[in-house]
Amino acid sequence: MKIIAIGRNYAAHAKELNNEIPTKPVIFLKPDTAVLKDNKPFYMPDFSSDIHYELEIVLKICKEGKHISEKFASGYYDEIGLGIDFTARDIQTEHKQKGLPWELAKAFDHSAVISNFLPKNKFKDLYDLNFELDINGEKRQKGHTANLLFSFEKIIAFVSQYITLKKGDLIFTGTPEGVGQINIGDHLTAHLEGTELLNFHIK
Repeated sequence: MKIIAIGRNYAAHAKELNNEIPTKPVIFLKPDTAVLKDNKPFYMPDFSSDIHYELEIVLKICKEGKHISEKFASGYYDEIGLGIDFTARDIQTEHKQKGLPWELAKAFDHSAVISNFLPKNKFKDLYDLNFELDINGEKRQKGHTANLLFSFEKIIAFVSQYITLKKGDLIFTGTPEGVGQINIGDHLTAHLEGTELLNFHIK
């Protein structure tokens, strides 16, 4: 299982980090050791003083495919959930300034929080979904899939031109605006269309 993540897929988030709006998907990878599930606590690493949360809708790939046509891409995922892409923003900023890869900032252990997954056919319209993150009871992020720069199908088609997708792979589809720093003691909850899918603490 591999984790493929999409950067800058909501225009407002790209702008809040002073990044250009991309003309094609921005891709990075996380290893399977990045996964944190079952609402287990996230322990702050000692190599960063600026860990940021990024709430995202996650797709679960249901069959192997490569060179997938966009018109057939919807058949390659059957479940969706929520995830948090934890990012060591201080490391990422340093690496971006030096033109270095993002892995140390994005791929560290437990940096990919994932919820349970729901059948996508539970939802009437995948491009009319609200998702939101609260920290300590305060709304921090609120996203809507109508604002995606690149659709789920476009992402799958694009990625599969370079990387074979396999059953069980996860795709983090990008975060909306409102990202920020987490601190020890924070309580994070996240909802998709009103259903709570994440509820965990920072330690």
